[in-house]
Amino acid sequence: MSGTADDLELTVLMPCLNEAETVVVCIEKARNWLERTGVRGEVVVADNGSNDGSPELASAAGARVVHVKERGYGAALAAGIADARGKYVVMGDADDSYDFSNLDAFLEKLRAGFQLVMGNRFAGGIEKGAMRPLHYYVGNPVLSFIGRLFFRSPIRDFHCGLRGFHRSALIALDLHTTGMEFASEMVVKATLAKLRIAEVPTTLRPDGRSRPPHLRSWRDGWRHLRFLLLYCPRWLYLLPGLGLMGLGALLFILLVPESRQIGGVEFGIHTLLAGAAFLTIGYQAVVFGILTKVFAITEGLLPEDIKLSRIFNYITLEVGLMAGAIQIVVGLGGVITALIVWQDAGFGSLEPTRTMRIFIPAVTACVTGSQTVLASFFLSILGLRRK
Repeated sequence: MSGTADDLELTVLMPCLNEAETVVVCIEKARNWLERTGVRGEVVVADNGSNDGSPELASAAGARVVHVKERGYGAALAAGIADARGKYVVMGDADDSYDFSNLDAFLEKLRAGFQLVMGNRFAGGIEKGAMRPLHYYVGNPVLSFIGRLFFRSPIRDFHCGLRGFHRSALIALDLHTTGMEFASEMVVKATLAKLRIAEVPTTLRPDGRSRPPHLRSWRDGWRHLRFLLLYCPRWLYLLPGLGLMGLGALLFILLVPESRQIGGVEFGIHTLLAGAAFLTIGYQAVVFGILTKVFAITEGLLPEDIKLSRIFNYITLEVGLMAGAIQIVVGLGGVITALIVWQDAGFGSLEPTRTMRIFIPAVTACVTGSQTVLASFFLSILGLRRK
């Protein structure tokens, strides 16, 4: 059943790129479901530059076609969502792998107030041949687990292509990606924005196309993983950085006073130098994590972090410069001490195990202090943009 642009409840949205073999049957299933249930709705096909007659077939089958010039799965969906007339949108691929003749569970959840409703193929059933073994046993479970771990998302099937949402709520998320990552960005941002999210079982069947799918396992899997990492500086930078800093600090505590023997193996200044590298790299990773978080908030990629804002009420540019200056002064003090030891030896040969225990911590303090000063200036610039 159709309606005017002002009273449509639901838009069934299908991204399309050369789906002539299957787009008509998908549209017919969706239109028959709208007629059968009496839902005021429409079927929209967001065509992404098809050259096989898909747009003409879709229009003849009763769908409204939105032509999207910018290439990419996300670009097609974003344009379709922007042009949708329904209060709610249910989106799904036009390859006949999802059942558009049974969208009752999605609409029921949307009417109940959930703002994002995800299909769960593992709960609803995956027919033989519908999903590659690599995706079934590795790709989807691993990426979904990472999504739940990083963002505390309730979703157990992160990449199900059949999903519904409140159109206004999704537009407010301001999604940016134009490729396959769009699916992950939707779930991540919805979770971070604390939208009401639900999952419903859905079935996946082998698609009806004779050509290979657009999806490329390793390329698109890496793009999804990369997106999850970039959207979570805590796991990409902060936690690994703190781990390296902790290891480096432990080596400093153990080896600056003297060499240590553990199980017949002696750990001396060479291990201390490795500790300095761990400490420096870890410190830089933590700084990068903070910079990335602030930049992402500034650009609207991540929502405001109240805890971080409170911290920056106290940690200003001046505080950062002072902390960096103290680190540098301490380091220079160590360098001067090492020079005095060298002077006492008549600027001749030195005992490395003695002087390097002074020089390595001193240089490490100078390096981390310099990083603190530079990072403080950069954070200040980001802060100006936020204001």
